Amino acid sequence: MLERLSWRRLVLELALCCIPALLLGAFFGYLPWFLLASVTGLLVWHFWNLLRLSWWLWVDRSMTPPTGSGSWEPLMYGIHQMQMRNKKRRKELGNLIKRFRSGAESLPDALVMMTEVGAIFWCNGLAIQLLNLRWPDDNGQNIVNLLRYPEFNQYIKKRDFARPFNQVLNNGRHLEFRIMPYTDGQWLMVVRDVTQMHQLEGARRNFFANVSHELRTPLTVLQGYLEMMQDQPLEGVVREKALITMREQTSRMEGLVRQLLTLSRIEAAPALSLTDKIDVPLMLRLVEREAQTLSQGRHQISFMVDPALQVYGSEEQLRSAMSNLVYNAVNHTPEGTHIQVKWEKVAHGARFSVQDNGPGISPEHLPRLTERFYRVDKARSRQTGGSGLGLAIVKHALTHHDARLSIESVPGKGSCFSFELPERLLVSDKVLAAQA
Repeated sequence: MLERLSWRRLVLELALCCIPALLLGAFFGYLPWFLLASVTGLLVWHFWNLLRLSWWLWVDRSMTPPTGSGSWEPLMYGIHQMQMRNKKRRKELGNLIKRFRSGAESLPDALVMMTEVGAIFWCNGLAIQLLNLRWPDDNGQNIVNLLRYPEFNQYIKKRDFARPFNQVLNNGRHLEFRIMPYTDGQWLMVVRDVTQMHQLEGARRNFFANVSHELRTPLTVLQGYLEMMQDQPLEGVVREKALITMREQTSRMEGLVRQLLTLSRIEAAPALSLTDKIDVPLMLRLVEREAQTLSQGRHQISFMVDPALQVYGSEEQLRSAMSNLVYNAVNHTPEGTHIQVKWEKVAHGARFSVQDNGPGISPEHLPRLTERFYRVDKARSRQTGGSGLGLAIVKHALTHHDARLSIESVPGKGSCFSFELPERLLVSDKVLAAQA
């Protein structure tokens, strides 16, 4: 429509330019000169508008083209409409790119877009963090120049991307690389941090290995005595010794299974509401009697308990945490050791501590004490029946109560195991008064 309108205007402009020249030529003569002058004027006018358009395109470059008249009006209007359409498309494309980048940044994986020769042209924030890229400084750099690992270089060169590639970085991170061609000459590399997965797999292997090892010893003892009893009847002192040993080993396996079940139950427990009121002083009186029975007079055990200090939480888990700390002090300190247990109110909550003046623990062992089956002295732990699960139970039980186990120990002077429950878990004096 605009094209036909433009041609009509051109013809109309030419006719309007020539009609005065024809009239003047018919009246004064010199018709060719009048026609030449009128056509030249028309050409000059078109040339002027062409210069204005050229100035706008290459010098001015504003969004709005210059105004035009005659046949130039629909041309300028068409250019203006095209500019508006392009502006709208650029805006839509910008919004699309923005949404793509927002989605890519929210992904749990690192994304790197590169050419098939390995030149990077885009990456998300997680890729910068995991791969130590510097963006936009690394734009155009080859990926093998930034990740200098021979195995990764071979993976890129082989171009066999059917299976993911795992690489351990210098900082100890385990990364899984997947590369997918998504268009001609371009690759998408997805990098996932699988460090925690490797750690969990290692912990699982160690857990089963430790459980197998812990159960193998008592089972071997039981099997040996059973084979002995099968070969020949046991009588007298030998029979009594065999029965006592088998009973001890059975109790040891039973205790190990019980602690494993306790640890599993605590780990699998959902977030606690922490609304059950716990009479900790009453609980500690029972723990004190059990500790005295376990010690059989070999230790000096004293309890300093605030009789009015009660808390909210899980009674089963808190009892497991407190009793394990007390029993560990009894089991793993020599005869004559003084063990002091405190339950007191502090500035930011309630503090439970078990302190002894025993041989203490070397500093290199302290960070690993809460690991499952970890023992400072394996031979002594087996003699006392320790399984290496007590402090792991304590750690997970305290986690559910927003608390953390603190361990202080000086070799030759003793150890102190303690934790603090937050103030929000304390039972207020008003509630205790209403209860009374």
